[in-house]
Amino acid sequence: MADEIPFNRDFDIVHGLPEAVSPRVRRVVAANPSHFTFKGTCTYIVGSGEVAVIDPGPADGAHIAAILDALKPRGERVTHILVTHTHKDHSPGARLLKERTGATVYASGPHMHGPGAAPSGAPTLDAAGDMDFAPDIRVVHGDVVAADSFSFECVFTPGHTANHMAFALHEEQALFSGDHVMAWSTSVVAPPDGNMGDYMASLDLLAKRADRVYWPGHGGPVAEPASHVRAFIAHRRMREAAILNRLKAGDRTIAEMVPRIYEGLPPGLAAAAGLSVLAHLQDLIGRGIVTSDGPPVRAAAFRLA
Repeated sequence: MADEIPFNRDFDIVHGLPEAVSPRVRRVVAANPSHFTFKGTCTYIVGSGEVAVIDPGPADGAHIAAILDALKPRGERVTHILVTHTHKDHSPGARLLKERTGATVYASGPHMHGPGAAPSGAPTLDAAGDMDFAPDIRVVHGDVVAADSFSFECVFTPGHTANHMAFALHEEQALFSGDHVMAWSTSVVAPPDGNMGDYMASLDLLAKRADRVYWPGHGGPVAEPASHVRAFIAHRRMREAAILNRLKAGDRTIAEMVPRIYEGLPPGLAAAAGLSVLAHLQDLIGRGIVTSDGPPVRAAAFRLA
């Protein structure tokens, strides 16, 4: 089902080693590889002199030290910390970096569940959220965060999380897309904080923009954003159609649907796939296409309306 997306998984990096990826942007990758983080969280240093750091990553003192070491040759300092969203592989490092630098933290807000989202039936999912995060300044769509060497437009892209914010660097027509759009994989949309309707609306928003490149939270750049976003939209519509076909065929539970929709899926990703199917089903229920026998949670039975 994912063959229509031109994934790029070429990503040769050394953890903790800063790499200049554009005239204004350096990347430092945290040593937290996994099924969901690929080779680790990408932290970006933007500008010169007084710099912004985007997504300081997990609560890893060695990673924070690597970020600060990257600034020493030029005698630079961090004045702005921007956080795309509050998953533990992205935001906890903001506290550590602020303690070391006194920089101001900008983000959409604390971790939250999406409006009207149903319980997921997976209490452990909340373990992914950084419940202690609180920005110094809450930004909204269209806000501008600027200094002498950079100017960011805040682009609200909920879906992966309810508070996901991308940041568009005006000087390079580059979008720091967090986990909303990546080159190596699709994004996990996991209720209750993830919301498929919001996610699709955010993809539609990005499809109308003219960004030249995306710098995502994991993996390498998205070199052709417009076509990549269109492929993501098509992929999700194909997934929705597959779910509806399984309901037509008589499947009633997510446990029945996942192995038929995700053939050959590694066992370690089955739970995430189930949550993605749940997100689609909740969206379909909201649109009046599907019903459930009670609250739309993972253990529910679903049928066409």
